[in-house]
Amino acid sequence: MDKKLTLSLNEKIIETAKHYAKSNNTSLSKLIESYLGTLTNKEKKENEITPLVKSLSGVISMDDDIDVKDEYTQYLMEKYK
Repeated sequence: MDKKLTLSLNEKIIETAKHYAKSNNTSLSKLIESYLGTLTNKEKKENEITPLVKSLSGVISMDDDIDVKDEYTQYLMEKYK
């Protein structure tokens, strides 16, 4: 169910957005709806762990006393000598 929303935006931005929507054969409302939908879905997707990553979890075992940052620093120093 659609519901109305009132926004206060800069007039130039509104005109530019209207032009963009028209050139892409859509309405300004659909454009904003699509943007907000993408924005909110992006946050959810970033937190999801894919099945492939889940399957790889625990594959590599390292000693507890290894300093990962120090190892990476050493790697970079060797790489850029």
